Amino acid sequence: MKKIRLIAIAAGVALLTVTACEKTDNNSRDSVEGIYAGTLNTENKSGSAFKSSDAEYEATAEVSVTSDDQLEVHWDSQHMDTTIMFNHYNHEDSVMICFTGEEFEHQYGHMLGEDHMSGGHMSDMHDGETEWMHHMADEHDQGDEHFGGFDMQHHTFTYRFEMMDGDTPYTLTFQGEKIE
Repeated sequence: MKKIRLIAIAAGVALLTVTACEKTDNNSRDSVEGIYAGTLNTENKSGSAFKSSDAEYEATAEVSVTSDDQLEVHWDSQHMDTTIMFNHYNHEDSVMICFTGEEFEHQYGHMLGEDHMSGGHMSDMHDGETEWMHHMADEHDQGDEHFGGFDMQHHTFTYRFEMMDGDTPYTLTFQGEKIE
């Protein structure tokens, strides 16, 4: 009877150890989903919200996966509170992002998926293409600009906002490191 009880206890401890080891911080670090703390930098801007031409403010970005291909990113700082939807694409040690829907059409002048005649988002990948390489080849023209992405090795996220103050363009750049 003691032998059965010891085996049951040992099995329980082993199960708890395996379960506890499965849920590590590394799993969350392997995903883009989470909270990134960092800074929002402005360049070439002087005016009401930003008091100098080059300023830096604390900011966070909360990244949520909403489907297999889309992310919702909510930025928050003392001068910005905005949410943008993106498609995401694996590319070697990075995850690159691109606009969805109307934002994609406004930025690039055509609908997303227009060049996918075979129907699938990534079903026609070939020759060792990454998802990002395939997206760029099928959806973009040479010189189309993208504004950010995730460095999966360093657990960082960078995104550049192209802003206007009346007729004056300026840039805000978010740079953050994953904290959760």
